[in-house]
Amino acid sequence: MVQDRRDVVVVGAGIAGLVAARDLAAAGRDVLVLEASPRIGGKLSSAEVAGLPVDVGAEAMLARRPEGVDLAREIGADLVHPTAATSGLWSRGALRAMPRSLMGVPFDLEQLAASGVLSPDGLARAAAETSATVDDDVSVGDLVAARLGDELVDRLVEPLLGGVYAGRARRISAAAAVPQLLAMARRGSLLEQAAAVPTSTAPVFAAPRGGMGTLPGLVRDEGGFEVRTSTTVRALRRTATGWALTVGPTTHAETIEAGAVVLATPAAPTARLLTDVLPEASAELAAVQSASVAVVTLAFRARDVPEALFERSGFLVPPVEGRAIKASTFSFAKWGWVHDLDPDVVVLRTSLGRHGEEATLRAPDDDLVRASLADLAAMAGITARPVDSHVQRWGGALPQYAVGHLDRVARIRAALAGQPGLAVCGAAYDGVGVPAVIGSARRAAAAVTRAE
Repeated sequence: MVQDRRDVVVVGAGIAGLVAARDLAAAGRDVLVLEASPRIGGKLSSAEVAGLPVDVGAEAMLARRPEGVDLAREIGADLVHPTAATSGLWSRGALRAMPRSLMGVPFDLEQLAASGVLSPDGLARAAAETSATVDDDVSVGDLVAARLGDELVDRLVEPLLGGVYAGRARRISAAAAVPQLLAMARRGSLLEQAAAVPTSTAPVFAAPRGGMGTLPGLVRDEGGFEVRTSTTVRALRRTATGWALTVGPTTHAETIEAGAVVLATPAAPTARLLTDVLPEASAELAAVQSASVAVVTLAFRARDVPEALFERSGFLVPPVEGRAIKASTFSFAKWGWVHDLDPDVVVLRTSLGRHGEEATLRAPDDDLVRASLADLAAMAGITARPVDSHVQRWGGALPQYAVGHLDRVARIRAALAGQPGLAVCGAAYDGVGVPAVIGSARRAAAAVTRAE
């Protein structure tokens, strides 16, 4: 029995689904968003730690891509940029300055040498760049290692990619993740081209004042569409006039009909919904692997944190170091608005988990907190007990862009082209960062609009 009929149904209320719904509503469509969890926003989420509202998911977006900045301005968000605090890298027993690079390819060999990130042998290997043929696609790690050596990959490329994808450098596609690096390799020397990149003073990152977790609510509040949370979509099928979605628990399932559907869900649930509708696209999506991560947020008394850390925005940790955490963000130093919440309390985060390390994250919350504190004591000199802590787990949150990812996405979209009124968007397709996801959502909304 059909309980509801809508013009467009968007499945998933992460930032992709909310933006797609907003664009469709602005085009005059009647839009309903269905979200399985009790809250909207997906990986953009806030929580209170020591009474302070802070991000426990993504905490920044690229400011040099227009989609996120444009959206924030459209909805009236007050954008802010990080402070002048500098980022670091734990390598070879010390917390070192992060050398400027393009995903590990150094802009300045002298700066790289001064940082001490590489051993003398590793530095000499990087400086003696070797030429190598370039395939249509290759992993980022294999591409850089062939030119500049394994040590540079292990100590610089790995932590940088781990911070974005929670992935492994020798498995992430260069064509999908860092296409400019692949293009440079085809033209010639990576070092020569990196050295010629002009220095930019434009901010790299931005976020709304109050954190990225505020963005979903702002989109919803002025979006002109309806959202239902705690509503699971269990099945999707084609009808004579559009689509039918089976919604809710199996014991009390209802049917919602729609003229068009946008699936703004992660790869695995999207694959399940497309099993009968588009089995070829479903199989491609089911093959997209993902990484799980945990974000541990800790609050300390300001007087218990070494003064030198107030000049750092955080640091990355290469897997070769064998530490539990892969990064720490000093929110109190990176974001002025966080510091201003309570100058006597400092808030920082650690991130744990890379692709293939799911077993590590099955540890209880207290164990993840203890592991984070042990690493912070060893690497940042923070030995005090926190006044509060929070553990946020993101299971299967980061899709892995394996070699051949762009071809996979092309096959998915080719299959969708034969189904007017059906579109997909999210982090599994064109980039995992917030601006890329927003761009994916706007592409999906435009595709649905064109199909009418």
